[in-house]
Amino acid sequence: MATNKHPAKKKRLIKKGNQTKWAPFWTVFKIYGKGRRVHPSRHTEVKRSWRRGNTKV
Repeated sequence: MATNKHPAKKKRLIKKGNQTKWAPFWTVFKIYGKGRRVHPSRHTEVKRSWRRGNTKV
């Protein structure tokens, strides 16, 4: 990718980067209850990585 990115493209890449974060830890208790130990990434909506899967940016 080019060193100098267009501001609009950069903005879209930032948004895609933020979508890859895990769900907040408190959502685990809300969804599964207090006794269940589940990783927050299990119910994260968008799972993507710069290695896996490309974005149409």
